[in-house]
Amino acid sequence: MKKAMTLAVGVLTAVAGSSVAAETPTAPTPKMRPALLVIDVQNAFLSYMSDQDKKLAPEMINYAIAQFRQNGHPVIRIYHTDPNWGPKPDTEPFEFPSSIAIKPDDPKVVKNHPSAFKKTELETLLREKGVNALFLVGLSATGCVLATYQGAAERDFDVFMVRDALISPDTELTRAVERISETVSYGALRVMLQNASK
Repeated sequence: MKKAMTLAVGVLTAVAGSSVAAETPTAPTPKMRPALLVIDVQNAFLSYMSDQDKKLAPEMINYAIAQFRQNGHPVIRIYHTDPNWGPKPDTEPFEFPSSIAIKPDDPKVVKNHPSAFKKTELETLLREKGVNALFLVGLSATGCVLATYQGAAERDFDVFMVRDALISPDTELTRAVERISETVSYGALRVMLQNASK
């Protein structure tokens, strides 16, 4: 009899505890506040990239830019220069080709290291805008894009690469980077941005 009573009390305690836990409110998950990073699509580097990547990626980069603009989310331009080797800022090799749909009023970050976060104002800029999710396009998939992806993850941003909007010197390596990273298709990107916070 004592065993039965002890068991009954234990069961009631467990049930009561689970119903209390079920009624405890949980904090709402914050909505995604995205930004697009267009990384290093500069004239100086494009000649070293895979011809196959260069056929598709610029179009996909522009599709991504258009989706961010249409949904009111920021597009941020990232440029690379080496203090010794260039390309020198404000020169034609430093600039993006006119075929990439960036605008002069898109925020601009200039970096000297593979990661766009290392010794730049990028993180401060993103935090000021309330951004918590990043989508990456550009080059090189195997270098600066991958380094920036890792830098974003280390800083607790949700981070994704946009499929077919990456460029590297070797198309096989571009696809490998897409396989090992969180990557979204153009269709998935469109839906995500339509449902994101502004």
